[in-house]
Amino acid sequence: MSLIATLSRLEAVTTGRAQPLATVRHRHLSERPLVFVPLTTAGEAGAPLGALVGTDRDAPRLLVVPQPRDRDLRFAFLAELADVVLPYVDSHADAVEAAERTETDPETGKRVKVEVELCADAPQIVVPSRAGVEFVRLLGRSMRFRRTAEQDPEAPHPAPPRVPLLGRWLTHYGERARVPGSSLLLALTEVLGRHWATGQSTLEDQHLGALLAWIDPPAGTSGAEAALRAELARDEQGQLLCPPAGPATDPAFDNKLLAPAIERYDRARTALAAAEDGLEADTRLGILTAAEREVRELVLSRTRPTWDAVWRGLDLLRELPEGAHVEERWTRDRWSFTGHRDRVLAGEPPQPRRDDAVTAANKLATREREQARLDAQEALDDPLVMAGRRLAGEAFAGEVTEVVMAYSEGKRPSPRPLVTVRTDDRPHLGERAKVYRSLGGKPQSAECVGVDTDDGLVVLRVLDKMGRGKEPEPGSVPEKGDRVCFTLFEHEQRGGAKLPDPEQTPWTHGGPPGEPVPEAADPLTQEDVL
Repeated sequence: MSLIATLSRLEAVTTGRAQPLATVRHRHLSERPLVFVPLTTAGEAGAPLGALVGTDRDAPRLLVVPQPRDRDLRFAFLAELADVVLPYVDSHADAVEAAERTETDPETGKRVKVEVELCADAPQIVVPSRAGVEFVRLLGRSMRFRRTAEQDPEAPHPAPPRVPLLGRWLTHYGERARVPGSSLLLALTEVLGRHWATGQSTLEDQHLGALLAWIDPPAGTSGAEAALRAELARDEQGQLLCPPAGPATDPAFDNKLLAPAIERYDRARTALAAAEDGLEADTRLGILTAAEREVRELVLSRTRPTWDAVWRGLDLLRELPEGAHVEERWTRDRWSFTGHRDRVLAGEPPQPRRDDAVTAANKLATREREQARLDAQEALDDPLVMAGRRLAGEAFAGEVTEVVMAYSEGKRPSPRPLVTVRTDDRPHLGERAKVYRSLGGKPQSAECVGVDTDDGLVVLRVLDKMGRGKEPEPGSVPEKGDRVCFTLFEHEQRGGAKLPDPEQTPWTHGGPPGEPVPEAADPLTQEDVL
């Protein structure tokens, strides 16, 4: 945690209200996101109990599994979920725009630009908390390898046709959520926690009701009081007034309300199966319908408060202006969505259970690179974030006190002006250390020539972005009296070393080269039998 975040939390405790950690919104929000509020059963490894899902805040779709241990009912739930999610995904797959992408020419081996299709927008899924993201990933794993009756007529318990396809999409979204800065799958508690600091721990911030209580407490109530009520207040039946943000349920709800309702549903199903004539079956069918309706009402009572809280949190985030680099990161999300759409349309197999060595290394390198890029872009977009980097000695800001024109040595001398900056910051600068500032959206680099800590003076030599002429282009060199901000971190991240193709990996990483090794089957786990 940065120093400025710690100070903000202390101020939140003092004032009784969450303090801003950002002046702009650092994540993309779709105009029509798909909100997914899942609920799982205690005692079963992620077995779905129900969910509220949809794009209309006033008309969510309620999905319920009245008996989570029943495999057929679970598949019916997943099929209903596919009927909601897949049309939403497909609605973004057809609208495309022309875009350029750099690819390697297979004949010449050179990098060339080619024109390809890029989806004009991408579907965005919002879940209440990080546990919801993990549940999406878990659903994807349990669904994408299911066999349908068309694929395997003799498969036991065949899945509905659209279930494996939904599993592939949920797996892609779950993997994309691990990339820093991605907005395809958002956990609302994490996004809110990025923009506001509360007076409670980060673990307590995972409770959406408590987090919103700090950010926007009721009139006349402090954030601490409102958060405590959101976490602990119960009604006359002993049930939480603000259910947890899922997918887990409260034990008091499970024991006092849910378990008896499911037991009544089981008895009604057993009685219906034992009916001996049509009149008796009609009567018992009515009892079964009432028992199922009771379970549905219980699930709705636990998910609807969280559903409303998610939309309330989205409204708070929309009040912040979008950061300058957010659209760039969303474009990378659109490339990711378009690439997976193309793989699905091409009939490629589902994502493997385990990545090979090269794929895993590429994923890790991508996430490290995107984390560094995200940290840099958030600081460039937001003065409050940059203030934290300045406090850490990773940047400095000040006023230009002197500019002396100088030139490099050589046959064609290039301008290398010396810029003196007076600053109150204490950057961790050494001689010839590289620093960067944003110039027209591009990083301009300079090197440290000297530092006078007593007077707060830093002398820099500007190195680039001044044009090709002997004299610098207008505006490319700071002038006396200008306020400037330089960072010790790079604004754009460099790519790592190129890894070999998967079939060329050495025997130590899955080889030997040229001899494909069949993937060993995974042992059956609880995740595979949701």
